Amino acid sequence: MSSVTGMAVVEGVLERITYANEESGYTVARVDTGRGGNDLLTVVGSLLGAQPGESLRMEGRWGSHPQYGKQFTVENYTTVLPATIQGIRRYLGSGLIKGIGPVFADRITRHFGADTLDIIEQDPKRLIEVPGLGPKRTKKIAAAWEEQKAIKEVMVFLQGVGVSTSIAVRIYKKYEDASISVVKNQPYRLAADVWGIGFLTADRIAQAVGIPHDSPERVKAGLQYALSQSTDQGHCFLPEERLIADSVKLLQVDTGLVIECLAELIAEEGAVRERVPGPDGGEPVAAVYLVPFHRAELSLAAQIGRLLRTAEDRMPSFADVDWDRALRWLAGRTGAELAPEQQEAVKLALTSKVAVLTGGPGCGKSFTVRSVVELARAKNAKVVLAAPTGRAAKRLAELTGAEASTVHRLLELKPGGDAAYDKDRPLDADLVVVDEASMLDLLLANKLVKAVAPGAHLLMVGDVDQLPSVGAGEVLRDLLAEGGPVPRVRLTRIFRQAQESGVVTNAHRINSGSHPLTSGLDDFFLFVEEETEDAGRTTVDVAARRIPAKFGLDPRRDIQVLAPMHRGPAGAGHLNGLLQQAITPARPDLPEKRFGGRVFRVGDKVTQIRNNYEKGANGVFNGTVGVVTALDLDEQSLTVRTDEDEEVSYDFDELDELAHAYAVTIHRSQGSEYPAVVIPVTTGAWMMLQRNLLYTAVTRAKKLVVLVGSRKAIGQAVRTVSAGRRCTALAHRLAGGHLV
Repeated sequence: MSSVTGMAVVEGVLERITYANEESGYTVARVDTGRGGNDLLTVVGSLLGAQPGESLRMEGRWGSHPQYGKQFTVENYTTVLPATIQGIRRYLGSGLIKGIGPVFADRITRHFGADTLDIIEQDPKRLIEVPGLGPKRTKKIAAAWEEQKAIKEVMVFLQGVGVSTSIAVRIYKKYEDASISVVKNQPYRLAADVWGIGFLTADRIAQAVGIPHDSPERVKAGLQYALSQSTDQGHCFLPEERLIADSVKLLQVDTGLVIECLAELIAEEGAVRERVPGPDGGEPVAAVYLVPFHRAELSLAAQIGRLLRTAEDRMPSFADVDWDRALRWLAGRTGAELAPEQQEAVKLALTSKVAVLTGGPGCGKSFTVRSVVELARAKNAKVVLAAPTGRAAKRLAELTGAEASTVHRLLELKPGGDAAYDKDRPLDADLVVVDEASMLDLLLANKLVKAVAPGAHLLMVGDVDQLPSVGAGEVLRDLLAEGGPVPRVRLTRIFRQAQESGVVTNAHRINSGSHPLTSGLDDFFLFVEEETEDAGRTTVDVAARRIPAKFGLDPRRDIQVLAPMHRGPAGAGHLNGLLQQAITPARPDLPEKRFGGRVFRVGDKVTQIRNNYEKGANGVFNGTVGVVTALDLDEQSLTVRTDEDEEVSYDFDELDELAHAYAVTIHRSQGSEYPAVVIPVTTGAWMMLQRNLLYTAVTRAKKLVVLVGSRKAIGQAVRTVSAGRRCTALAHRLAGGHLV
């Protein structure tokens, strides 16, 4: 890659960061070494913590890159406060200190010249002399400078142990003055306390501060990490043998030590061990759970049992209703008759305390839900409607003509995940309807069911053939398990008008293992591209240009690219960059903020990638989508209008909570519906290609599906039934299961 000579020292002003990997800290940047003109030097290596505008003294080696020419590889660096007025102006205007953007940086340096930094440091009250800087902003700048100094001290320490800027800022916000002490003495706490730090980062820090490789603290933290990783993959527990094997591999320590530490972890109540049936109902296994998942599984099964068994009924009038008369009245009201299986579902929802309605697209789930709500409201029942995502809630509200909210908002979830409504303070509702229930993970389902009052009716509606929830568990599937106690109806008949839709027809074909029809339809197309790179380029062309031109759809609002994977030339990550260039390109009059490897602009379509209970009125949750409406370089904040029509502000150091959403993975699209979807299906995503993945993607479209890729890859997706169930014991617990 490069030719390497001896060590050298380079000084210069960091002009811009062109690429930064938040995990490894590897950075590519351009530095002005003062050679004049626009002659910038490319530097590569770990520049964690360095901000544009800072003067750097870098040690490293000269080399050359076949494509980019001469470059300098940094091995370590120190920041030097700039000495020239131009350097000070650039430094202050870089967004380093909240409240000072390029305009104020210019005014301050004009006024104080080369003494600017000394004045901010020693006599910040004098900033009020600068035109336009009132006492409020002056105070803010002084406080930001102090915080920046404290963060710098933590940064310098953390830089030595390889922690990225955004994570160092978060560590500081969490522990403030205690940051260095926690990092030195309890590094594994970071993995639990600070979002964005997993065990691997904490382990690297622990190693750097001298914690032994075979320390019990390290092994217990590793066991908890292995369990936590498995919940990210959807499992509620891991069989003990598998957990031990995974941990030995992760930690590179003796099996005996892992077994001892697991016993300690269970004794200290950091985990729970219990015998449950194996994942495929096979031989019992010793299951090891993280405590919250064990509690949630026991609680959810108990709460459903409680609702089913209670003698109370908040809708008693349906116990002896004249159904023929009620259904005739309903048909007059809605203008359509219910099919027999829909009638059964309506009766079930209104007479059973808990019921599940499932079925594919075009089978009338929505109309059935509307009918249930109409009848319940006719008897003056209090109906509460919810769905896991903002978009799904909006759709449910449009469908029923009643208010609907996200489950998070309905329960008023608070920081830490506690809900305002629970068993002791239930929802004031006679009927609770939850749509898109395939998305409910174990923890959220437990919180929801806890809040349903005794005697109230709960109707869960969803398509069990879609992908299971992003979070741990497969609640809808477990509720529908054979022999379970929850009454259910599965709608199977496709209505005539739905049969005319290529989207609906092909969704059912895919679900039954047949290849979708890709010619002769006006709402379902295939662009054949054998090579993954070509498929990526065509996907962008179709989404950004061809569909808007032919169908008049808005590429930002109406069209969604859904990729099987995040990585690769046809993955959501790469496609987001290309789609942003096509839909929201850089313009001189458009403010933008570079963060890590991404650039945020006004007009960008973005998604939240973690639950943050502190943001917005009731928190902003993983999967919330919105559009960037404002970007303030002085205040260093960016505003997003979410699909729930809420304006949410993000500080620039919080931008790792946002990702672009022109393209998202199919997993992240669950519960959302779009007028048009474009799906790259390539052999590059071979390991991900499964029937429920393609089925979920196709069922996200209301009007139009375009597949881009190879017939071979589509065939692989249609043939491959998802291997291996998730590790969950909910169905066993619902059935009142006891192991013999």
